[in-house]
Amino acid sequence: MLRHLRLLSILILLFLKGISSLYSQSGSSGTYEFLNLTNSARVASIGSNFLPVRDNDVTIALANPSVITPDMNNSLAFSFVTYMAANYGYAMFAHSFSKAGNFAGSLQFVSYGSFTQADASGTITGTFTASEYALNIGWGRPLSPHFNIGANGKLIYSALETYRSFGIAVDVAGTYTATDDVFNASLIFRNIGYQIVPYTAGNHEPLPFQIQLGLSEKLKHIPLRFYEIFTDLQKWDLTYTDPNNPANQADPITGQVQTKSGISKFADNFMRHVVIGGEITIAKVFAIRLGYNYRQRQEMKLYGKTGLAGFSLGFGLRIKMFNISYTRTTVQAGVPNPNYFTVAVNLSEFTKKK
Repeated sequence: MLRHLRLLSILILLFLKGISSLYSQSGSSGTYEFLNLTNSARVASIGSNFLPVRDNDVTIALANPSVITPDMNNSLAFSFVTYMAANYGYAMFAHSFSKAGNFAGSLQFVSYGSFTQADASGTITGTFTASEYALNIGWGRPLSPHFNIGANGKLIYSALETYRSFGIAVDVAGTYTATDDVFNASLIFRNIGYQIVPYTAGNHEPLPFQIQLGLSEKLKHIPLRFYEIFTDLQKWDLTYTDPNNPANQADPITGQVQTKSGISKFADNFMRHVVIGGEITIAKVFAIRLGYNYRQRQEMKLYGKTGLAGFSLGFGLRIKMFNISYTRTTVQAGVPNPNYFTVAVNLSEFTKKK
């Protein structure tokens, strides 16, 4: 039933195995990391930061410009996320032009809150704030009934205390849609850009470049869609060895450290690239969504108390012309977890009502 997903998953596994010798480092070493934050509640419910599906939901267009279609014309959306002391989100509006194509403009923001400022001796001298912004212009256009392309242009501004930075970036994406929208596949190259004005003179930092591939398949007779997202395809080794993990510490008698077998290590590393999820729609007005992020679970779970780290749960509700979505993700047990709120409306429907 899900033959497309199974076949492409095998191909991707072989691709990752082929590049395993090329990439061995893990972790991030760039700037403007907020560009990869998940903003939409619907996207967050699947456990990733983009979705490979082409419908009229403008809230997924920020992360995947190749799904910007005429169906989003005059759509307006707001998204807001609360996470500990930080708040972030975006405002977006989409409009279509007969010759130029379909556009979606948005403003992303992140507010890290207010901090106490002190000098080297510890004397408090006041407070300071930190925030970051990105102005995005997204464009999408069909090349055929089954294939769409799209791109995002980004102007980035970051203000961290007295440090200021300015940069530019683009996303390039393509989406294939099978007949009747049963199967979708999207490939995205994110954050190709340059830090024009660095925080400190002469210290230009790389942007958080990322290659992602997403697959989705809808069952023919049940309103259920499955998602499989492959992240960070530009590097293979995403593992992190925590020295505080008892499993990584040397045996007090033999002095040996327990290591994983070759197959186990490969499977663990491969799964760190994979996010899976699904959504079921009831009577076209209510949706239930669930996602699982293996990498997030491995990195954020507490030893002896894994809880629901890596899982996300959300719902969508259509009330007349409004689409409302909410998602709660579990990052780690014992800490406040993110709450995602998104509201979208197509302004053209107001005109139709009149």
